[in-house]
This record gives sequence, C-alpha cells and structure tokens, in this order.
Amino acid sequence: QVQLVESGGGLVQAGGSLRLSCAASGLTFGRHGMGWFRQAPGKEREFVAAITRSGLSTYYADSVKGRFTISRDNAKNTVYLQMNSLKPEDTAVYYCAATQTSSYTTGALYDYWGQGTQVTVSS
Repeated sequence: QVQLVESGGGLVQAGGSLRLSCAASGLTFGRHGMGWFRQAPGKEREFVAAITRSGLSTYYADSVKGRFTISRDNAKNTVYLQMNSLKPEDTAVYYCAATQTSSYTTGALYDYWGQGTQVTVSS
C-alpha cells in the first residue's frame, strides 16, 4: 500500500519560512517523479514544484520561483519543500504526489497523493 505522508505545515508570519516533508512508503521511490501542489479555499488545486526521479531537474510555478526549493533524498524516500519569504497568498493545503510520467506539472498524471498539510501565512 502506497503512502505519502506530509508534515511541517503550520502558521507563520509573512516573510517567514517553513520546510515541508513528504515521507513515501510502499513504492519504489527512485522510480517516481515527485511534486508539490496546493489548494486554497475556493480555488482549484495548482502546481507548486516538482523534481525528477534523479533529483537533477526541478520545476516551479512562476508564483514561487526564487522563494521555494524542492529537493529529495532517495535514501530516505523523502521529498522536501523549503518555503522562504512566505506571503499570505501562499496559504493553502499543500499536497505531495508521485508520478511515473514525465509530465510533472499536470496533477491528473500523478498516481499517488498524500493527505495534505495546512500552511497558513498571516499578514
């Protein structure tokens, strides 16, 4: 049974930082690209960041480029999202997901999803 478990969310002031983690089990981690998505209340889910199987390539939404960094540790079956210079508009539930395709920005092409972790940025 595949499980993706996010952690690290919370309440932070604007300008602050958080580091999200996603621990994977039940899948061959190194064979999956990993992504982070988010969904704010009343809005559709949106792509945030993704990293290839090897970790050599990363992709970011324009809204987070330069502020967020995705990384992975294949030995620990874990993917991370370092979020700096947080803004109130970053407030959302953040989900990690795993895909065997190379279409990293398309949520519909991800096979497995975590339960999400809430990130709230106060102004």
